[in-house]
Amino acid sequence: MGTEAPEAVPGLRPRLARSRAELAALLTTSPGRRRAVVMTMGALHEGHLSLVRAAREHADQVVVTIFVNPLQFGAGEDLDRYPRDLERDLDLLSTVGVDVVFAPGVGEIYPQGEPVVRVAAGRLGERLEGAHRPGHFDGMLTVVLKLLHLVRPQVALFGQKDAQQLIAVRRMVRDLDVDVEVVAGPTVRDADGLALSSRNAYLSPEHRGAALALSQALDRAATVARDGAAAEAVRAEAERVLGAQAAVVVDYVALVDPVTAEDVATDHEGEAVLVLAARVGGTRLIDNARVTVGRSQDRTSEGTR
Repeated sequence: MGTEAPEAVPGLRPRLARSRAELAALLTTSPGRRRAVVMTMGALHEGHLSLVRAAREHADQVVVTIFVNPLQFGAGEDLDRYPRDLERDLDLLSTVGVDVVFAPGVGEIYPQGEPVVRVAAGRLGERLEGAHRPGHFDGMLTVVLKLLHLVRPQVALFGQKDAQQLIAVRRMVRDLDVDVEVVAGPTVRDADGLALSSRNAYLSPEHRGAALALSQALDRAATVARDGAAAEAVRAEAERVLGAQAAVVVDYVALVDPVTAEDVATDHEGEAVLVLAARVGGTRLIDNARVTVGRSQDRTSEGTR
């Protein structure tokens, strides 16, 4: 017979599992009950909480994973200084009715050390973020697949803010026949337009002001897209706005297919994702917006504020 666990109530701390065995003991297995997972690296913010709220709408049991995955950090990246505060994260999750938090150590996820066999992201992992962070997507997909096996959810929720990650996860699920529905949650922004990110905590007040160029670039590009601008003109407008802010060092600005993450053709008409990455001070930020290019529109593009 399956086990039955009481539904989480906002205000009560979620049950915490630090090991695979503890997680397995907390997962409900009653027929007909659905489980959703939200995967995080901690340092939670409203963007994560919005995914948890959406997860509650899709499932009876909501599991949040908190794991800073060393495989997706490259040399010189911020693995050691990445913010970690499990007690704070648990307090935040208590406000949104999470059932189980799985917060394993590195040795629990990789008990034999770094895995010899990993998921290969292929072409998806070699461009845009992958070109600037070699091996990142292989490491990300590897841990996502492991966590899907451990949690065994019917639904997994990921934020649209990490657009290339979302595309890569969806492609892995399709290509490897993983029995899970992947649901995207919209980008959550502060009142000034800056997309929420755990790395925003690294920004000085001056650099935070400069970082607003990212969302401003998306807004301007979305405006020219609504006026019927061609794909290259939309991309160039975002690049122009970013280039006008001296404190912003642009890594890339690209207009890509929402399924493949490949650059769209210059004569493309229809849906696309405008993705960009830039460094502000010592902090690397990404952002994106869905736009429709090549024809005039009356509606606001998804993903802009």
